[in-house]
Amino acid sequence: MDILMGLAAALCWGGTDFLVGINARSVGVRRAVFFSQAIGFVIFTALLLVSTSPVFVASGAVWGLALLAAGLMVSGSLALSQAFAIGQAAMVAPLVTCYGAVTTLLSWISGEQLTALTLAGLAICLLGVMLTAISPGRQPGHRSSSLPAIVFALLAAFCYGTGFWLQGKYTLPVLGPSVSLWLGYTLGLLALLTLTTQRRALVSRPDWRQAGLLLAASLLNLGGFSAFSVGASGGSVAVVTVLSTLSGGIAALLAALLLRERLSVLQWMGVFTVLTGAVVLHVKSS
Repeated sequence: MDILMGLAAALCWGGTDFLVGINARSVGVRRAVFFSQAIGFVIFTALLLVSTSPVFVASGAVWGLALLAAGLMVSGSLALSQAFAIGQAAMVAPLVTCYGAVTTLLSWISGEQLTALTLAGLAICLLGVMLTAISPGRQPGHRSSSLPAIVFALLAAFCYGTGFWLQGKYTLPVLGPSVSLWLGYTLGLLALLTLTTQRRALVSRPDWRQAGLLLAASLLNLGGFSAFSVGASGGSVAVVTVLSTLSGGIAALLAALLLRERLSVLQWMGVFTVLTGAVVLHVKSS
């Protein structure tokens, strides 16, 4: 289940990443993120309203960790946006994918048993993720903003990796995916509304084409988080997290097929390397 959900999360997030660039150029980064958070909030609020199980019954410590995880995810999104705003995507993307290594390290420190074959599969996946993020058109200029971009990218990786680990180990088994995701969408929505001064422009209605693309990206993102939450709550957090980072290769493949963007030899190697890692992880679970 953990491998299947990890690959499902990668597929959904890969499609999301592919649409994010289109939506950001169309309506702006903050508006695209806002509509994604708003759609997720509406969906999960409706799910919780019709739920008959006592989903909100949990200790104060669990709720505190859930809020911490949600805050880390929001902080990761903001740091990631800042990193892409001031740095080159070819430099930022490989650094951010280190969130899988952060989750794996924290899982190992907290006592999760990882066999040698599992570690090998994770290492192969991480190597492939790094290769898929390498852009063929890397430009050596603009070094003045490299250090701040690196700092924000690593901060995003740390926030995402720690947030996923907290959710998988402490909050998802108790609160379940619906409450955990609802809390994340709620906190993200409130953060955007609080940090944005031009709220009227943020919530202004897009045209029908923009709305369709925003809805598609939001639903794919929602599917990715749902698949990750289900996989992490019922399997290995490290395996689900690292497999989900295949989304970078999927986004690159979609761009090559639909937007005629060229993949470098290293990027193709990265896609097949991560798939090889997935096979290794499948072997260890069979």
